[in-house]
Amino acid sequence: MEGVVKLLSDTQKKLFDKQGYLVVENVFDQETILASVRAEYQGLLASLVDDWIAQGLVDEKVRKADFYTQLAACYDAGCDWFQPMDISLPGDQICADTPMHFGPAVFNLLTAPKLLDIVETLIGPEITSNPIQHVRLKPPARKLYDDEVRAHIAHTDWHQDRGVAHDEADQTDMVTIWCAITDATLENGCLQVLPKQADQGLLPHCPKSQTAIADGFIDMDRVVPLPVKSGGIVILDPLTAHASLENQTDSFRWSFDIRFNRTGQPTGRAHFPEFIARSKAEPEAVLTDWQAWKQSWEQARERLAAGPHIPIHRWQSDAPFCA
Repeated sequence: MEGVVKLLSDTQKKLFDKQGYLVVENVFDQETILASVRAEYQGLLASLVDDWIAQGLVDEKVRKADFYTQLAACYDAGCDWFQPMDISLPGDQICADTPMHFGPAVFNLLTAPKLLDIVETLIGPEITSNPIQHVRLKPPARKLYDDEVRAHIAHTDWHQDRGVAHDEADQTDMVTIWCAITDATLENGCLQVLPKQADQGLLPHCPKSQTAIADGFIDMDRVVPLPVKSGGIVILDPLTAHASLENQTDSFRWSFDIRFNRTGQPTGRAHFPEFIARSKAEPEAVLTDWQAWKQSWEQARERLAAGPHIPIHRWQSDAPFCA
């Protein structure tokens, strides 16, 4: 790994290999990467608010509110900002006009050199940006609709990231990076994990209100919460069971979860586009143009909207563990 800044110590790497998770603070610079992400999303929401005001769905005064007040007001009005802000197509029906967001600031977050240096320490220098990725803007739990169950807005049920991909990727070398845009605390719904065991395998999952590990497999006495400051990350092995707590504060909690795998191996969601984020063997193959990234998702949307629905995981509700 010549030329790579060693951001993880040997002790940290051994700890990650043993327990299946690691918190690393101060990965993203506040004044460059995170400020740009916040500005990009503020502009995106402002555009959505303008449209909803024009349609008479949102009060005019919301236009002058701050970002989080706008989010709350639009949610209360029944205007769904999640899919237009997500960095993925949905797992259910995809239409030719399904909204999504792929902008330069988020691309710069995904390809930040410091982040890729950490990933390279774990899976090597041939790094693909895996298409299983999401933004999570979580409102205070007390302000959610009673029937709100979406994992990207409400709490997230227990699952393994290997379990929300197709089985073709069961042997893929992959890591999840959970990126904190705001502080993630016990109060506002940080991640919690079940430390990986030496013989850890894939647990059965069930398509409940979310895709979640079947009942009876989580020992809550072993659960570890993982608070992390804004700009920090949580690294997860794909077999590490994890969930998020409810947001019990009066403020939003904001994060991205992204994944990287070794180039050439299955991503587990082949119908969504991947890209090479770093390569020592073929540096000319690295994608550096955010517009090309955006275009790849637009092309995927067009193709998927015209074809039959492709499930995003392998689990069936009539499986023995789910009955």
